[in-house]
Amino acid sequence: MGKALEAKPIISTQTTTYILDSNVLIHDPNSILNFEEHRVLIPMTVLEELDKLKNGKQTIAADCRQAIRIIDQILGSASPAEIETGVAITRGEKAEPQGTLSILSHQEADNVTTLPTSNNDNKIINDICQYQRNHPDTEVILVTKDINMRLKSRGCGIHSEDYHSDQLLSDIGMLTNGYLHFEGNFWDRVNEVNTQQVEGATYHRIPRETFSEDLYLNQFFLDDTGFVARVHSLTDDEVQLLHMSHETLMNQEAWGLQPLDIYQAMALNLLLDPDIHLVNLTGAAGSGKTILALAAAIEMTVATKQFRRIIATRSTRGLDEDIGYLPGTEAEKMEPWLGAITDNLEALHYDDESTNGSVDYILKQVPLHFKSLNYIRGRSFQQSLIIIDECQNLTPHQIKTIITRAGAGSKVICLGNLAQIDTPYLAPTSSGLTYMTERLKNFPHGGALQLKGVPRSPLAAYAEEYL
Repeated sequence: MGKALEAKPIISTQTTTYILDSNVLIHDPNSILNFEEHRVLIPMTVLEELDKLKNGKQTIAADCRQAIRIIDQILGSASPAEIETGVAITRGEKAEPQGTLSILSHQEADNVTTLPTSNNDNKIINDICQYQRNHPDTEVILVTKDINMRLKSRGCGIHSEDYHSDQLLSDIGMLTNGYLHFEGNFWDRVNEVNTQQVEGATYHRIPRETFSEDLYLNQFFLDDTGFVARVHSLTDDEVQLLHMSHETLMNQEAWGLQPLDIYQAMALNLLLDPDIHLVNLTGAAGSGKTILALAAAIEMTVATKQFRRIIATRSTRGLDEDIGYLPGTEAEKMEPWLGAITDNLEALHYDDESTNGSVDYILKQVPLHFKSLNYIRGRSFQQSLIIIDECQNLTPHQIKTIITRAGAGSKVICLGNLAQIDTPYLAPTSSGLTYMTERLKNFPHGGALQLKGVPRSPLAAYAEEYL
């Protein structure tokens, strides 16, 4: 009897064709590399849009240029026939090529055009519809961050999706808030602890198995009795907490400003800590993010001279579009957009005999520079304290570009409110602020905190909740 043949598993070679919209390439110029073994198609209309937007110093122009360069690197000297078939995507010199990239040229329709060709979105949808007719056995997915385009494409029989590669959370409620609040007395849940005094500081070493929650460095612990501690070190077996005095935290002061609640106190602790190089503050409008950051920045620049200068910037959709039309120097152009900084400077000196005089004096004495994000690429800021306001309007790619500008001896403070996103293609789960918070929560020299309450005014608090 012959030897029985050994059964082998059937390996599926079915791949999907992903067609990328221009907003995906602008959102993440490296997105082409994130579709693994599948085929990626770039419509000709998308290339035309990138070509129109590539000129200038705006952030969007730089992203367009980078996307075009990546496409050119992959296609190289491939012939038109090879491009039509698909050019293998190489992600490194030693990595095996995986997936292919092609250009989707304008399709000649066999029948009536699906949508009127009045705009580029319709042209892309028409080309995809015709491509599906020509390739009925191919699974085609349009990837776009434009919600309306996803709706229109589905209405035309095209499967469409958002770009999810840089979305680390499916629910914004899963985003860390920077602290764990334990009901009652924290020590009631601890069965084993080793407490030590080291150079005037108190450390508690507790078995890791005591906690079922996710823990990370520089996370705060607090309870209803006034206990406050910060995670100092973390292993698979043990958690070391740095004990903090509730009274000492509440009596901290930065340029005359004292915290109004324990959450502001914990934020100020992170801001003033010289070993923390990245601080991420989130919270509702009026929760104190900007005034805490500004007071700490002036304190560390003028009083303790830890930094040589303060660099303030922010990102809004209008900033990239409109700054070039404002008169004056870069600093003068930025001033209307950075009104939050000057507003909070006035608040810090509200009780002075001459508020305007104090603010003018501070602006002259403090090395405070307003910088546009359009001109921040390629820079390296040494011994600087960088305040980035309105971070919720940044893409993950943009926030990486900005944070990597921090040179030796610099500190970055990121501020934002995920409930006030102004950019049309961003949502709380896809915001660069969410991406940064989640990816850097284990950075040993970083800290994040979500502020509570709205100390600005009873009106602001009521509006934040009910409007």
